[in-house]
Amino acid sequence: MPGPMSTLSSQSDIRIGEVNTLEVALRSSEGLVLRAGREELTLPDPQAPSDTKPGDSLDVFIYPENDGQLVATRNMPRAQVGECGLMTAINITRAGAFLDWGTDKDLLVPISQQISPMQKGNAYVVYVYLDPQQRIIGSSKLHHFFDEHAGKLTAGDAVDLLIVNETDMGFKAVVNQAHLGLLYKSDVFRPLRPGQRIRGFIKSIREDGRIDLSLQGNIEKSRAELSDRILAHLKTNQGSSALTDYSPPAAIYKEYGVSKGSYKKALGALYKQRLIDVSKEKITLLKR
Repeated sequence: MPGPMSTLSSQSDIRIGEVNTLEVALRSSEGLVLRAGREELTLPDPQAPSDTKPGDSLDVFIYPENDGQLVATRNMPRAQVGECGLMTAINITRAGAFLDWGTDKDLLVPISQQISPMQKGNAYVVYVYLDPQQRIIGSSKLHHFFDEHAGKLTAGDAVDLLIVNETDMGFKAVVNQAHLGLLYKSDVFRPLRPGQRIRGFIKSIREDGRIDLSLQGNIEKSRAELSDRILAHLKTNQGSSALTDYSPPAAIYKEYGVSKGSYKKALGALYKQRLIDVSKEKITLLKR
């Protein structure tokens, strides 16, 4: 690994563990010399674009080597400092687990930062941070870094979710890169996997301030929209459908993108309004 020209003792203009936009000072026999304020780093020749010239700017990721020297690379990590990412454990040592971070150096998750012992070959969502010694470290103890209480979030808010892992109750998720919440299994109607980023909603805020999540927005509005879609589907299919409340959840999700529970409730509402007839084999649109 080519060494840089800066160390951790001189980093005032460098954001360690993040992507920095640096000016190209000159091209040397080793590569490009990049300027960060009064400091300089070398981007090794194999990573230096051939058409780059002094005065140009390059986005590079900067991290410390074991000796404290800073390295610039164009191989971007799966998560920067202050972010979460899904990474695979590729080596287990007495110091901890080393994860494939996507960049030139593997990410260490010390044993003390593992919520459960990591195993080689398994993938984990980890948080990347700088420890007091300015080393870049990973942690699967996300509750140390994210608020488990709602703060200013309110029921019905649309949020960005990062699926962390599956529990006995459902799926834990990072909410807006700031909080932790829970998707109950009963509210999950499609396959989810750790590291997956999806759109979700705040279902409710518990009395203790913890967050319950949903994959659907306003329940009543969603149910009304689903009812309209079911009626439209029947009208375009000669007034009948083999998709009943006995159908497998996967078939219902494929057609409507909702859970079986939501579909059954919508069918029940339409039946009570005498808009459809329901049997085990099919549902039928009634003439009004």
